[in-house]
Amino acid sequence: MRMSRTSPTRRAVGAAASAVLALGLIAACASERDSGEDLNETQPFIFGSPGDPSSMDPVFASDGETFRVTRQVFDTLLDHDGTEIVPGLAESYEQNPEGTEWTFNLREGVTFHDGTELDGAAVCANFDRWYNFTGGYQSPNYTYYYSSFFGGFAENDPDMGIEAESIYAGCEADGLTATISLTEYTANFPGAFTMATTAIVSPASLEQITDDEVVTAEDPLPEYTQTAGVLAGTGPYELTEWDHGEQAITLERYDDYWGEPAKVKTLIFRTISDETARRQALEAGDIHGYDLVAPADVQPLIDAGFQVPIRDVFNVLYMTYQQQTAPLDNHDVRVALSHAIDRQRIVDSVLPPGGEVATQFIPPTIEGWSEDVTTYEYDPQLAMDMLAAAGQEDMTVEFCYPTDVTRPYMPAPKDIFDIIAADLEAVGVTVEATPITWVDYIPATRSGECGLYLLGWTGDFTDAFNFLGTWFSSETTEWGFNEPEIFDGLAAAAAEPDPEVRAEMWAELNVTIMDQLPGLPISSSPPSIAFAPNVEPMEVSPLTQEDFSDLSFAAE
Repeated sequence: MRMSRTSPTRRAVGAAASAVLALGLIAACASERDSGEDLNETQPFIFGSPGDPSSMDPVFASDGETFRVTRQVFDTLLDHDGTEIVPGLAESYEQNPEGTEWTFNLREGVTFHDGTELDGAAVCANFDRWYNFTGGYQSPNYTYYYSSFFGGFAENDPDMGIEAESIYAGCEADGLTATISLTEYTANFPGAFTMATTAIVSPASLEQITDDEVVTAEDPLPEYTQTAGVLAGTGPYELTEWDHGEQAITLERYDDYWGEPAKVKTLIFRTISDETARRQALEAGDIHGYDLVAPADVQPLIDAGFQVPIRDVFNVLYMTYQQQTAPLDNHDVRVALSHAIDRQRIVDSVLPPGGEVATQFIPPTIEGWSEDVTTYEYDPQLAMDMLAAAGQEDMTVEFCYPTDVTRPYMPAPKDIFDIIAADLEAVGVTVEATPITWVDYIPATRSGECGLYLLGWTGDFTDAFNFLGTWFSSETTEWGFNEPEIFDGLAAAAAEPDPEVRAEMWAELNVTIMDQLPGLPISSSPPSIAFAPNVEPMEVSPLTQEDFSDLSFAAE
């Protein structure tokens, strides 16, 4: 067995940012400060979230707004310090050389919010529950991450379209030890054990619920997933109220938490979908922080005394060439369009400080990033010459972009679209603009409705497979291409348990992908998050996995 990591604490505590009190900001709290009261005990910290959570059972979620909340309530076996995988509920873990057996040595004295003690049996109860899901629970609409990591289920439901056999071979418990076995290794591990979707829930609380029958992929989730306080975790906060009408979720500090206790007693996540409204709420003192700050707002907020930490880059924005749409199936046309786009202008005019042009489909902070990929420099004359040689001087293409949304990799979708569309028009391409609301955007792009479209990814963990495997497996159809060399290379690298060998394979595969050019990597953007002047923020995470128990109101 090979030992991986040991750590005495749940998460590394970041250095608190210095705070400067601004006159008039959060004025309602002035009397409490003057009286010497501890705001951390009397004042709720209110955070403006871009969207609503979807479920308080984390296994049924795949979105960051849900995980932002559930990460405060439910812990995972492993965790992240920055982008490095570190222990979580497991104080240490081991893997066999084949990567098919993972043994977790759990922390002693950890209790769930319902008083149940954490042990190996509790861990196994969670993994066995997921493995035995039936019916609509097997749909990627509900268990996207689980099926991505483990393949299928104990008995795949043919109506759910899951064809892969499960690689989950079982879980054995022995006191404070849990050993999870796989039938084969994939590069999703150990990263999968850090994911909020595989957080450990009290088996006693699971016994109190009845999973309503979800027959189809369109059936609603059971009522318990929309209710506060049903499922118990081991995190620093307990979920005490979910007011759907007010779009607010309230968490209270769990006093018997096994790690450092939360500094703020009450934490509220309030949905404010409009980014301008989020900024105005912060400026008015109605909230104490919000995420996905518009790049144009960063410097004005800093100048006004607010704190705007900028995360490290860990994402990629790209433009897809849907190759089922002619003439995008022509490699020369794809190369020509790539030379037509001034990606540096996007970085300079749209992204926050620290943004950079992407040369491949993983950020440079991940092992497997290659200096040897083919790059496509901005050269509009070359683009026009290549289009003419391909007989496409007057080509027309539908270009889709999302509305009513900002993403960490795409802080201003319309602005980015406008720059790219103008560049394409400048070389003679007629662009048919197709704005699509976010709720319909992913289904439209996955079904091949758009010739060109913008999308991206923020990494879940630090293996290239989390990026490349998301896009380029043989089961992924949204790109509309069939490249066995890429598919076979991806499968081989994903099955290699030695991380150093795997990194070399990823680097070679990145060269192949950029030669084939299924899409154009545009940029990597450091998403920023804003806080009031009287807040000492937590350490921000490049994976947007912030630990809110580390933030506090500044002392007088």
